[in-house]
Amino acid sequence: MRRLIQTPKFRRSFKKFVRHNVGLQKQVERTLLQMMEDVFAPTLMSHRLKGEYEGLRACSCGYDCRIIFSIERNLETNEEEIVLLNVGSHDEVY
Repeated sequence: MRRLIQTPKFRRSFKKFVRHNVGLQKQVERTLLQMMEDVFAPTLMSHRLKGEYEGLRACSCGYDCRIIFSIERNLETNEEEIVLLNVGSHDEVY
């Protein structure tokens, strides 16, 4: 199981994105739990990004919800971590 690391930008965008929709907040939280278990699960539709976001990944957490993240190795523990960078609608994160 990988550990999730939330960047300050991710926390801000998460608060803004779910501010008026509790159901959306629960949906994102379920997706985050699933990412911890298996970030490459088919339901997440994880994929590598190209262009400006080369080296990063994205996954889907609903019809118009995307999470941008990277997978990095912690040098101290030698374990992989998922660094959460941004969340929002397709147009907001790209």
